[in-house]
Amino acid sequence: MSDAVVIATDVVLGYGAHIAVDRSSFTIPRPGITAVIGPNGSGKSTILNAIAGLLAPLSGTVEVSGGRTGRDGISYVLQTTKVTDNVPVTVEEVVTMGRYATAGWFSRLTGKDRGRIRSALDRTGATEFRRRHLDELSGGQRQRAFLAQGLAQDHGILLLDEPLSGIDLPTARAIDQVIHNEVKDGCAVVVTTHDLTEAQVADHVILVNGVVIASGTPDQVITPENLSRAYGGAVLHPDQGIPVIDDPAHAGQD
Repeated sequence: MSDAVVIATDVVLGYGAHIAVDRSSFTIPRPGITAVIGPNGSGKSTILNAIAGLLAPLSGTVEVSGGRTGRDGISYVLQTTKVTDNVPVTVEEVVTMGRYATAGWFSRLTGKDRGRIRSALDRTGATEFRRRHLDELSGGQRQRAFLAQGLAQDHGILLLDEPLSGIDLPTARAIDQVIHNEVKDGCAVVVTTHDLTEAQVADHVILVNGVVIASGTPDQVITPENLSRAYGGAVLHPDQGIPVIDDPAHAGQD
């Protein structure tokens, strides 16, 4: 890993008077997988919103490299629980929307656009149900559909909010394969997760709980001391391999 595609310096993030992430600095390398971990409500999704340019810092800076990985080259895939599935559109139409950022909402799609749509459907295993409507899909199928939409966009940074949460094993394997292929193509993939096992095999880890506690390699970040600062008494067996987090609130949202 050679480049820092995101550099946050003394950044403070919040919503109105609420501070979600206090003064923090971190980087995100390219290519590679960065796992953002922390308790429920710790600010993981807030960090993704700031990287995507959806949330302006209250102070400090979040710099995103230009060119292919500038803000126009960021693809952000939300949790399916945060996206309505009641809109009467098919999976293929959802994925097609991913090309509008490049082609424009009222422009005719080119052969390249159609190729990107077909590739995204194939890569996520969504081709077989591309004609079905969102409200006809399982949770795993919806996750594949929205991931395919993200892949259809031009991007050098792929932001995934809890992509492996609450899905079936085949879908999890398919998404994991997509993530690693994105890295092979030179992309920076940023994944929020509450699974320390996922974080342990990432290239880079950011540990947050209202402030970035640590940022670096898994060995540097996932330590008993850092986890105790982030999770407090919820850390079980901190000195036996990858600790277990006894935190029922993980089932909630950031």
